[in-house]
Amino acid sequence: MIIDSHAHLDDEAFEEDREELIEKLKESNISAVMNISAGLKSARTSLELAKKYDFIYTSMGVHPCETGELTEENFKQITDSLQEEKVKAIGEIGLDYYWNEPEKKIQQYWFRRQLCLAHEYQLPIIIHSRDAAADTYRIMQEEKADLLKGVIHCYSYSKETARDYLNWDYYFGIGGVVTFQNAKKLKEAVEYIPLKNILLETDSPYLSPMPYRGKRNSPLNLKLIAEAIAEIKGLAVEEVIKVTGENTKKLYGI
Repeated sequence: MIIDSHAHLDDEAFEEDREELIEKLKESNISAVMNISAGLKSARTSLELAKKYDFIYTSMGVHPCETGELTEENFKQITDSLQEEKVKAIGEIGLDYYWNEPEKKIQQYWFRRQLCLAHEYQLPIIIHSRDAAADTYRIMQEEKADLLKGVIHCYSYSKETARDYLNWDYYFGIGGVVTFQNAKKLKEAVEYIPLKNILLETDSPYLSPMPYRGKRNSPLNLKLIAEAIAEIKGLAVEEVIKVTGENTKKLYGI
């Protein structure tokens, strides 16, 4: 049984065939999907999806690029949902300096606030970090994230940066990018990171693996990612699927 640790099946890209696709997941031996919220709207729609399907779980959190919409008042929507049975994590949260907005200080403020929530509710964290390696790690250190469980989603940094998070026994979400021919740095990191610290993810509908790059992604492509990891690490695909599934269950308690 294979598990997708990070997808966005509530995304509008699935509007026309969402139910049909989810039925295909069951037929394709996909035993669970963590459907990750990324903003106030998706926090609602992702929770609705998780309540509808027994093998779909969700998180509560606001993506750094969406933190500009947050106020103390509307942030209560996130905190009020953390008691829901299908909510298994805080995320995705973090920093994204690829874009100019919202400004860094806003992203950093809400990153800290959501890390504090994870401590308060003792939930694992799902970290989004793009072009912000130093600040992400610094803020996590300052907010004692080493005392939390977590995953660095869509890992894109070096194996040296991975070492810092391995010291905290964090997980690394590995998705379709690992199949790209030019993903040398990521492949080196995947070779270095122990399998017991790797989660399979698709980030659907984004980042489709080869040969579907540029097309809509879905959890149906998970095996292509598992095959790429298996090749890099010299392991059987079945072992990659088994261990990464166990890792996901352990992290999220599903």
